[in-house]
Amino acid sequence: MLAAILLAALLQAATAYRGALQQADAMFDDHLQQMARSLRSGIPLIPLDEVDEDDRFEVYVQIWGQDGTQIFRSTRSALPPRAVLGFSDVEAHGNRYRVYTLQTALQTVQIAQDLDARSARARGLALRAVLPFAYLTPLLMLAVWWVISRSLAPIDRARRQVAGRPADDLSPLADEGLPDEVRPLVEELNLLFGRVRGAFETQRHFVADAAHELRSPLTALKLQAQALRRNDEDPAARETAIARLNQGIDRAIRLVEQLLVLAREEAAGSVGAASALPTGVDATGQAAAPPIDLRDVVKLAVADVLPHAGHRQIDLGLAGSEPLQPVQVAGQSDALCILLRNLLDNAVKYTPVAGRVDVSLSLQDGQPVLTVEDSGPGIAAEDRPRVFDRFFRAASVTAEATGTTGATGPAVSPETGSGLGLAIVKVIAERHGATLQLGHSERLGGLRVDVCFPASTATP
Repeated sequence: MLAAILLAALLQAATAYRGALQQADAMFDDHLQQMARSLRSGIPLIPLDEVDEDDRFEVYVQIWGQDGTQIFRSTRSALPPRAVLGFSDVEAHGNRYRVYTLQTALQTVQIAQDLDARSARARGLALRAVLPFAYLTPLLMLAVWWVISRSLAPIDRARRQVAGRPADDLSPLADEGLPDEVRPLVEELNLLFGRVRGAFETQRHFVADAAHELRSPLTALKLQAQALRRNDEDPAARETAIARLNQGIDRAIRLVEQLLVLAREEAAGSVGAASALPTGVDATGQAAAPPIDLRDVVKLAVADVLPHAGHRQIDLGLAGSEPLQPVQVAGQSDALCILLRNLLDNAVKYTPVAGRVDVSLSLQDGQPVLTVEDSGPGIAAEDRPRVFDRFFRAASVTAEATGTTGATGPAVSPETGSGLGLAIVKVIAERHGATLQLGHSERLGGLRVDVCFPASTATP
C-alpha cells in the first residue's frame, strides 16, 4: 500500500508539474500579446525593462514606424533589427528570446522575453503546484500505515498465540477484534483444531485400549509356552498345550488384524462422514468413486466367510431372491466388504453348529438395506447399545434371555472375540452415512442386523 501510494503521488506530481509548466508558458505568451496590444497607440513613457523588475525577468521592446525606421528600443536590448510577425524564438548574442511581433497601420511593435528567465519563473510556479503532493503524501502514507497496522494487530496477536503454543494445545483461537475478512478463516481453523483434537483423543484412547487388550493374550501365550515346556514327557499333554498355544497365537493374530483395520477405518473416517457431503464429492473434496453395486459386495463377503461356515456346518447364503436391478451406493467397495464380512464372522462364530446365517438385500422406500440374520442366541436387549463399543463383549446369553432356541439348542461356540468386529462395522457405516439397527430375527430366531444406507446415495 505504501509503495502504491508513493508511485501514485509521483505520477500525479509529475503530471501536475508538466501541466503547470504548460500553463505558465501559455500565461507568459498571453502577457506578451497584451503588452504588444497596449503599445499599438504610442511609445511607452517609461522604460519597459523596469516594468517586470519584481518578476525577476526583463521585457524588451522595439518599435518601428511605417517606413521601417526604428522609433523606440529598450535599453540593454540585444534583439536583432528585424521581426517575424506572431510568436517566434530568436537567438542573439548567446541568449534565447521569446518574441511576439504585432503590426498595425502606423507601426510595428516587438515584445521579447529572455527564455532562460522565463523558464526559471515557470519552474518556480510548477514547483509550487507540486508542493501539496510533497506535504500530503508522507501524511497519507503515515495514516495508511497506522490504519493497516491497527487492523492487522489482532491477526498478529493470533499468530503469536499459535507460535507460542505447545504441540498438544489445540484449543480454539480467540476471534475478538478480528477483521470480518479474516474471522471466517479463524473459525475454520478452530473447527480444524476440534477435528484434530478429536482424532488425537481417539488415537490416545485406542492406543491405551489396545495396550490393555494385547496384554492378556500375550500373557496367556507366555503361560502356554511355559506349560508346553513342563509337558515334555507327556505326549498327550504336550499336544494339548501345542493346540492351545496355536489357538492363542491365532487369537492374537486376529486381534492385531482387527486393531489395524479399526485404526485404518477410523483414520479414514476422521476427515468427515460421507453423509455430510454432496453426491459426487468425497470427504477430502475430490471426486467420489463411482457407485458400487451391493450385490457384488455380498458375493465377495459370503465367499470369504463360506469356508469358516462350512467348517462349522452352518448354512450361509443369500435369503430370498436377488434384486433384479443394481443396488448401488456411493462408497468404497473394500470397506463395505469388511463391514459385511465382520457381521457374517460374528454370526457364524456365535451361531450353534449346523445353524443358519442368511444375508438379504432390498430397497425400502428408495433406501438400500443390507440384512444379516442368524439362528444363534442373539444379544440381550440391555447389551445392544454397547455392542458397538470397542473391546466390549456381551455376556454369554441363553435361550431364555432371548426368548428363543437355536436349531440345536442354546449352546454357542466356545470361541471368544476381540470386541472389535462390531466397532469396525460402526466406523465403516458412519463413513458411508449408514445406520445400524439390531433386533430379533422372527424368521431364524437369533440376531438381526440391518444396515440402512441413505436414499440419496442410491441410483436407479
